[in-house]
Amino acid sequence: MTLPIRDAVLSSPDYPFVPIDARIKLDQNESAEDFPAPLKALVLERLAQAHWHRYTDLNAEAISAAIARHEDWSPAGVVVTTGSNVLIALLIQLAALDRRVVTVTPNFALYGLDARLLGASLTEVPLRPDFSMDVSALVEAIKGEPMSGAHGGGVVYLPQPHAPTGSIAAIADLEKLSTASSQWLMVIDEAYHQFAGTDAKALARGLPHVVLLRTFSKAWGLAGARLGYALASDDVARQLRKLAPPFAVSVMQTIAAQVALENPGYMKDRVERTIQERERVRLALKRHPSWEVFPSSANFLLIRTPDASRAHAELLSAGVLVRRQDAYAGLEGCIRVTVGSREENDAFLRAAGL
Repeated sequence: MTLPIRDAVLSSPDYPFVPIDARIKLDQNESAEDFPAPLKALVLERLAQAHWHRYTDLNAEAISAAIARHEDWSPAGVVVTTGSNVLIALLIQLAALDRRVVTVTPNFALYGLDARLLGASLTEVPLRPDFSMDVSALVEAIKGEPMSGAHGGGVVYLPQPHAPTGSIAAIADLEKLSTASSQWLMVIDEAYHQFAGTDAKALARGLPHVVLLRTFSKAWGLAGARLGYALASDDVARQLRKLAPPFAVSVMQTIAAQVALENPGYMKDRVERTIQERERVRLALKRHPSWEVFPSSANFLLIRTPDASRAHAELLSAGVLVRRQDAYAGLEGCIRVTVGSREENDAFLRAAGL
């Protein structure tokens, strides 16, 4: 029996992730530390007092207001969803159906997957060998003629810092791309920005076609709560909210985010610890006889090995789970390791023979 499903869905691969049990889990760029116990207790206390039989806010207005205060942003320009990955698909629906998506490669897999699933024409511009953006090639792709059947314009996706390499783009390059893409939505994905000390809000304030994506999953330690948000112009945010499912953000998510935003000090402290550990591990890896570790501005490190499959298996046999990246063009032999706690990082270094 032929399934009554679009060809784009039938031909798409599954999301490229297979869960593996391991004593030390350093494969998903999660926070090394759980949400602080006193804040968990406060969330549970407020959750017990909440009305579970009532729908939550239509468009997560309470969280949007709290985020706006934290980010010094217009509340009308904040769009909250159950993870910033949801926003990736919504932005394609907003501006790229029957149009184009331009991004770099290698990159976060969901940009390309969602473009193909939603029928957008996809252009992926290779990074340079040093993992920097080829700005001229990106500008050429943006200004180029659409492929057969696609209309002009669409969405440009640029992570800052970049995953999975950890590299960052110069603000001048982002400004140049923003100018070139004035007829597009330019989306700067800042999932890891706290670990880089970068912030593109000034760019987005000055250019209404620039949208920023941020998440509670990384620095805030709330990956399990599934919350992300966009910072956009009021006009773009109003249109984007039309595509977001109503009443989608639960009372638990609402309270967890509010408590986190009321206590940002814990996040800033753990970001500082993560950066210190990232540099300690990177320097230790430079002593490895056959691995090459790359500089990173995120909470992970990319490492080129002679054989990614063997390196992954040997680390796993020692109880340490990392992520293979060698399926991406330009990342042959590469693995990626999340910066964990000091104890987890020490175990990783021991498993690596250091």
